[in-house]
Amino acid sequence: MMKSHTIAVLVNDQPGVLQRVSGLFGRRGFNIESITVGQSEEDGLSRMVIVTRGDDKTLEQIEKQLYKLIDVIKVVNLSSKPMVGRELALIKVKSEPAERPEIMGVVDTFRAAVVDIGTNSMIVQVVGDSEKIDAMIELLHPYGIRELSRTGVTAMIRGNA
Repeated sequence: MMKSHTIAVLVNDQPGVLQRVSGLFGRRGFNIESITVGQSEEDGLSRMVIVTRGDDKTLEQIEKQLYKLIDVIKVVNLSSKPMVGRELALIKVKSEPAERPEIMGVVDTFRAAVVDIGTNSMIVQVVGDSEKIDAMIELLHPYGIRELSRTGVTAMIRGNA
């Protein structure tokens, strides 16, 4: 059964690692829905958080193939455990002064923030799970979204694990 998987991959911070990891997904016919890469808690290592769709058997194959890549240190299927996943989005919304109070109502409801206001647009920042961001985009759509930028999901296992 096809379902969403969130995978954390600890890798050596070296040129070409991102290309090799993403290439492995492409060769297996897996689409990467989101990928974030950043510094980890250990010097010289980066953490990739990858969201993809597929069945459990294919995911197992991907994990095995990832371990064969020379710069991969550790692979963790985060979605198999209780996890916290967050994403950030910046949304530039068309906003004439008369519409701003209404838009601010949406912003407040989602505990989002206005980070820039222009003469006829505003940039809204929202942080949350992907469903929250999707819902906010849907509610802002009628006002006119001029530009949208999403970071992709970053995630960790809950608790002491």
